[in-house]
Amino acid sequence: MRDAPRQSNAHGLLLMGLAMFLFSAADTQAKVLTETLHPIQIVWCRQIGLLTGALYFLSRNGSGILRSSQPKLQLLRGGLAIGSAVFFVMAIKFVPIADAVAVSFIAPFIVTILGAILLGEAVGIHRWSAVILGFIGALIVIRPGMGAIHPASLLVVVAATFFAARQVLSRYLSRHDRTETTVFYTAIITVGLLTLPLPFVWTWPTSRLEVILLVSFALMAGTGEILVIKALELAESVVVAPVQYSLLIWGTIYGFVVFGDFPDIWTWIGALIIVATGIYTLHRERLKARMPREQ
Repeated sequence: MRDAPRQSNAHGLLLMGLAMFLFSAADTQAKVLTETLHPIQIVWCRQIGLLTGALYFLSRNGSGILRSSQPKLQLLRGGLAIGSAVFFVMAIKFVPIADAVAVSFIAPFIVTILGAILLGEAVGIHRWSAVILGFIGALIVIRPGMGAIHPASLLVVVAATFFAARQVLSRYLSRHDRTETTVFYTAIITVGLLTLPLPFVWTWPTSRLEVILLVSFALMAGTGEILVIKALELAESVVVAPVQYSLLIWGTIYGFVVFGDFPDIWTWIGALIIVATGIYTLHRERLKARMPREQ
């Protein structure tokens, strides 16, 4: 019996790791596509991939996932998803992928702040310390006013804030709606809202490579979303969450191979501070989760 949770966690880790690989590949393709296509068009294609995943869940779980007790909040979550994706794609047009990923890791710390403010979650000295250190790490990466990296890196901060707000809203929605319901509504709402401005920014692909990249981008992003959900179904979130930091590794590899970008020493130092504080916070959460069972 003891081996079952370990096996589930192992499967969850594998799926989460594969999802991060696919997300990094999708981000790389998105950066290539920003050279010729509008960010809204790119994100729309990404959400088509998510919609494909949502239709998969609909076929597996039936029409029950269409029932939501919080449709207005689902609409708000869809808007936040659009904001985080569009700002991130706008940023990576100018910012190396590894730098953008490093800055985006401040999202968990923003979640802590918003969770305390909006949901009244208790935040102790350890988590506040992690928030402060994570913010310092982000400042080291961005180095505002020093001209070290492109000002567009600030768009990643905006994207991370939208993403964090979406995560906090997801926590609240999880008390009322199923995860599959939230995924389905996010897919429908984002595709629907992004379709409205799409005619004004749409550019038809002019090469076979663009078509291939768009299809591959959508498929990888959609598959990654499904894998994350399955990973969280199989394993404890505190077990698989640290795997998300592998995005920095993949982002560095893709950025170097495809674009010739490689993070400087200060980016690595800032990223390591952010990652270390994030892992420490997850470790504390894991200890807290075990305490009631041990008493």
